[in-house]
Amino acid sequence: MPNIGTVLKSEISRVSRKEVRGETLALKKSISQYRSQIADLKRRVHALEQLVKRAGKARNSSAGEAPEPGGNLRFSAKGLAAQRRRLGLSAASVARLLGVSALSVYKWESGKTRPRAKQIEAIARLRGMGKREAMKRLENEA
Repeated sequence: MPNIGTVLKSEISRVSRKEVRGETLALKKSISQYRSQIADLKRRVHALEQLVKRAGKARNSSAGEAPEPGGNLRFSAKGLAAQRRRLGLSAASVARLLGVSALSVYKWESGKTRPRAKQIEAIARLRGMGKREAMKRLENEA
């Protein structure tokens, strides 16, 4: 027959585990809620940071430059290369038309550098040219 001390000790351990389990269950639930709230707050902060970045970029681009009469001109390295091929010109010929070096045109097309605003305007004018007009301008320069 078991000793009354061991039975009492095991019963006390069982009851105390049950009480601790009840207390920790409430804590686990609150921890779970806090974690989900923290995750939600992190998502909101990230979204707000993205909005601030976009607003900062928009402000910098509009405040730093004077508005151009032709509107916003965009530059694409692939677009410049495609335009050059469409006109059937070499990089050196395009450089002469734009008033820059052939190396500049090469770097623009490879995406290593970007042209300045003045050169982007010249590239935009180049887009409006046909093959004959481009050849005629090259002949006039030579």
